[in-house]
Amino acid sequence: MRTTTHNSPHIRGRRSRIGSAAVGAAALVVAGLGTAAHASADTAATSHKVSAKAVAAQVAKAHVRYEKACDATPKKGYAACDALRVTGGTTAFMEKQAALKGVAPKTVEPKAAADSPTGYGPSDIQSAYGLADAASSNGSGETVAIVDAYDDPNAEADLATYRSQYGLPDCTSDNGCFQKVGQTGSTTSLPSADSGWAGEISLDLDMVSATCPNCNILLVEAKSASDANLGTAVNEAVKLGAKFVSNSYGGSESSSDTSYDSKYYNHPGVAITASAGDEAYGAEYPAASKYVTAVGGTALKTSSDSRGWTESVWKTSSTEGTGSGCSAYDAKPTWQTDTGCAKRMIADVSAVADPATGVSVYDTYGSDGTGWNTYGGTSASSPIIASVYALAGTPGSGDYPAQYPYGAAGTSALNDVTSGNNGTCSTSYFCTAGSGYDGPTGWGTPQGTSAFGAS
Repeated sequence: MRTTTHNSPHIRGRRSRIGSAAVGAAALVVAGLGTAAHASADTAATSHKVSAKAVAAQVAKAHVRYEKACDATPKKGYAACDALRVTGGTTAFMEKQAALKGVAPKTVEPKAAADSPTGYGPSDIQSAYGLADAASSNGSGETVAIVDAYDDPNAEADLATYRSQYGLPDCTSDNGCFQKVGQTGSTTSLPSADSGWAGEISLDLDMVSATCPNCNILLVEAKSASDANLGTAVNEAVKLGAKFVSNSYGGSESSSDTSYDSKYYNHPGVAITASAGDEAYGAEYPAASKYVTAVGGTALKTSSDSRGWTESVWKTSSTEGTGSGCSAYDAKPTWQTDTGCAKRMIADVSAVADPATGVSVYDTYGSDGTGWNTYGGTSASSPIIASVYALAGTPGSGDYPAQYPYGAAGTSALNDVTSGNNGTCSTSYFCTAGSGYDGPTGWGTPQGTSAFGAS
């Protein structure tokens, strides 16, 4: 899935392959978009008569180009972030807005600063996953930790802009909601800054804000993207009291993974999530750890059914899509009962990741920091799921919360994703969606919080 060679131990920049994706929808429900900017767009649309069929036809034209925020092929013992930044084309959100207003859709420009969001916002995410009530009333006192490599000097300021745009409560260091530390817990000794990882950081912070606006946010920045430094940052997040830790990065599996499990990811009573990867079928670490919730990715589109949304496996090409697969090293957790894989199977659950149906992010640091951007990748889905755990409440002190969705398997607490694949595999469910459990999407996506809390 990944090579294990790279000319530098530091995972920097955004210079990687360009991707493209297309999305469509059979019908469209005009849902509330939950921000001042989005609300004004809805208001503008009220005088324009347009049928659901016509809007769906417009949305079906959505297509984007994107690039990796971090290098695709980290050297052995290092990880890359799983963030994908849209650099051109029209997103599903942009097509939808244009159809509602009866105008031609705008396009994303690679270096132009958009003056408003171009991807899904908080109320879209909350609507898609049945979280609006929980997001309004839950999360106070809970801390979601984000673990990434390198520093984003503009993290707090950019977070403030995102939350202001969407009418979310302030989350600052002054009011105690936001804290940024290095991997040893220092607020002053921070790692060097990096443009690509800054985009990843903004994506993570914004997805926590969108999903759990009442949660506190702890950003722990590792001094490099080595497995050891990222793992040390995970330990620091737990030491500082976070019960929910998101990891939007991964690298090739290795025989060292089981030792990393015990050193860095074995934290009973803490919900740790990890991105399944963006390079289509294949396993990566730490998603393969038996102690984390491995999070796959979907394409999220509007629908005319009672839910108002529909999802399929995210796949753009044979090398671009959500990761999944049977681990080569990690033991199978006791709660995972699929019979085709003798070891740890990826993923457990999933959420939106397709760049064409991507999420809005505000980032101003470095060459990628052009203001409003749309991002995809399983870097979006991991912090969303970590935040759903936070909305569900503090895990049991001795629990491994990765098992919680398995207790709700096959119920209405999860949206079963039954269409799409992320590649070719000898055991069908490793790479192909179907009724019940499958590798690319696990048991499905959240429908409310009940599948993510202690029973």
